[in-house]
Amino acid sequence: MRPSVLFVCVHNAGRSQMAAGWLRHLAGDGVEVRSAGSVPGDRVNPSAVQVMAEVGVDISDQRPKVLTTDAVEASDVVITMGCGDACPVFPGKRYLDWPLDDPAGQGVEAVRPIRDEIERRVRGLLAELGVSPRG
Repeated sequence: MRPSVLFVCVHNAGRSQMAAGWLRHLAGDGVEVRSAGSVPGDRVNPSAVQVMAEVGVDISDQRPKVLTTDAVEASDVVITMGCGDACPVFPGKRYLDWPLDDPAGQGVEAVRPIRDEIERRVRGLLAELGVSPRG
């Protein structure tokens, strides 16, 4: 059975969208990928869309989604990115917290290093899950 990963941040507009984009890009069908926010924004951060496009990952079609208990229950690994107490905790789930700068309101120069750190962490996650990255 393929592993399932849920990325959660407050607005589901920057960090979690970039992480989900990286994981879909690198794992292909090897991992089920979800992302959500405790207080979803109106749209994905344009700077996040731009810096991901620079590395060949298209997240322009994504929309922020509200975090549901169903999404958490259906995931093997839940990765939080600064959503604090708003993230529900369920027994038996593996939780990781990735303390990343919030790209909200930041220009592409500030968002690029966040993108690169997310890629590094996603590649490490794939290794832990035993999934070989594509490319």
